[in-house]
Amino acid sequence: MKQKHTKNDSHGHNHGGIFGKKTELYFAIIGGVFFFTGIIIEFATNLPEKWALYSFITTYFFGGYYTTLEAIGRIRKGEFEIDFLMIVAAAGAAYIGSWEEGALLLFLFSIGHALEKYAMNKAKKSIEALGELSPKTALIKKGDKIVEIPVEELQINDIIIVRPNTKISADGVIIKGSSSINQASITGESIPIDKTAIEDANNLPEFRKIDKTNVVFTGTINGDNALEIKVLKLSEDSTIARLVKMVSEVETKKSPTQLATKKFEKWFVPAVIILVVTLCFAYLVIDETSKESIYRAISVLVAASPCALAISTPSAVLSGIARAAKGGVLIKGGRPLEDLGSLTTIAFDKTGTLTEGKPKLTNVIPLNGFNKNEFLELVLDVESLSNHPLAKAISKDIKSKYNIETKNEASNIKAIQGKGIRATYKGANILIGNEKLMIEENVTISDIVSSQITELLNNGHTVMLVSLNAELIGLLSVMDTPRETAKSTLLRLKEMGIKKMIMLTGDHQNVGDSIAKQIGLTEAKGNLLPEDKVTAIQELKEKYTKIAMVGDGVNDAPAMANSTVGIAMGAAGSDVALETADVALMSDKIENLPFVIGLSRKSKRIIKQNLWISLGIVAILIPSTLIGWASIGVAVAIHEGSTLIVVLNALRLLRYKEV
Repeated sequence: MKQKHTKNDSHGHNHGGIFGKKTELYFAIIGGVFFFTGIIIEFATNLPEKWALYSFITTYFFGGYYTTLEAIGRIRKGEFEIDFLMIVAAAGAAYIGSWEEGALLLFLFSIGHALEKYAMNKAKKSIEALGELSPKTALIKKGDKIVEIPVEELQINDIIIVRPNTKISADGVIIKGSSSINQASITGESIPIDKTAIEDANNLPEFRKIDKTNVVFTGTINGDNALEIKVLKLSEDSTIARLVKMVSEVETKKSPTQLATKKFEKWFVPAVIILVVTLCFAYLVIDETSKESIYRAISVLVAASPCALAISTPSAVLSGIARAAKGGVLIKGGRPLEDLGSLTTIAFDKTGTLTEGKPKLTNVIPLNGFNKNEFLELVLDVESLSNHPLAKAISKDIKSKYNIETKNEASNIKAIQGKGIRATYKGANILIGNEKLMIEENVTISDIVSSQITELLNNGHTVMLVSLNAELIGLLSVMDTPRETAKSTLLRLKEMGIKKMIMLTGDHQNVGDSIAKQIGLTEAKGNLLPEDKVTAIQELKEKYTKIAMVGDGVNDAPAMANSTVGIAMGAAGSDVALETADVALMSDKIENLPFVIGLSRKSKRIIKQNLWISLGIVAILIPSTLIGWASIGVAVAIHEGSTLIVVLNALRLLRYKEV
């Protein structure tokens, strides 16, 4: 699965040639060989000067070949950029007989170009490596036979076999077997995740709604057990294929700094050309020869070429995006990468973002001397007959927390819409529901119990009462509990300088306040519909200028679209999250947020450093060449050195680790 990559910087070009992809580098080296041969002939031998000249002319050909191609391509588009300035400078040097310095200029420019391209490719290879993770073939089950076919031939609902310790060849759902899956290539998680077969493979919901413990992704690595997987996505639609495609596309989306640099170059290059042309005629007003004036003009031309400036931001942006992709985070271009680094305010969705997204049994309170185990057995038997999500959550937690199993002694269950359920248990009438149901059925609720209910409700719990033959025997509470890592993550963000962390939720304000208090949020806004969240984001943007919205990328898409940076969690397998978010955390781990914000800030710092280096060099070299302190050779050497410095500085991002 190889993706095409577009080039977006002024130095990028993909010329082929007699040596393949490395032709440009080899041409630069050959140019260097002839340049140094000319120097040796000129200063260390008694050979005629014409042989040194021939060597320098040969250097012009090999050193200037790709630079000329690039310049011609730009000129056809009406653009006059760095390559054009270099060709003009080399031609001018030849015109005044300074073949040696012109050859040095083209040799160093071409070798710098080639080495810079090599360094930039290191960042691109981090992205391309993702595409190589996908296996090329799959073992498909056809009746009693297992056949190996190319992954491109897989169809939806095919059953594939994945052997132990091999790569998974399609996005799908496990229908047989269980294993630990290494998902680092997709989500960045270092620890393998336990996965198991889904209970009902015939009635599947949408791919993104299937429980993560049943889903597998292309390119991830199976553990020690064989698996049977039902294919749910074609190879070109797999999560990893989309990830590689999107990371490749982000190269064309320029950051604010890149756009500002481009604007600067547009007026700077013509200004330099005007200055250089003017300097060519300096001999008319000052006491020097025309040759000296042209030499100075060419020196200024070389000094003013913003090579390092042109590459400083793209190299940092690409390296930052490549590092994020390796960590399981998709950043869609330079704009969100830069914006993330300047944020001080983050808004969060509650359900599934700051909380587990699943209700948990939080309190079991038997009343009137009722035995706790007997109370739980009764509740489990009744609730296990219900399909309501809260009933399923209660049943699951009673089994796992209290090690109690159903005894199938409940029957005649009947749902009472919006209030609860009625059932028979060992011949007795059972009610499980809210206060309203109990009042309607004449079940007495004491003042003490009523105050307990009020306290639980104020703390964000959903409360259910249980009665046996019209007598209250206990109460239960459930709650969508905070993620284990939410509190420590928010504390880390606070330490990083995030001043405002606000929760936007459709739940009751009490629920929001309770969660906010537990995990350390600045504020909670409850009872919000999706359109209310958009309004809240707009108000926060007016107040704080820039704001990120963190959610699941589905229900929160409108709010994300209105925020400065939309961040989707758990984007692996979710087309909607990948499309709507500016930043997609492939795993649903909120603890990845500090990593991506830290990386963004490091990227911003490196971009600033690169700009200061590149602009500083130009600011020093122009006056130095103007007054004759620096020759063409010195200007070229310093320029190409600064270009490599900014690229190598940017590549430091590939090794970024959160402190």
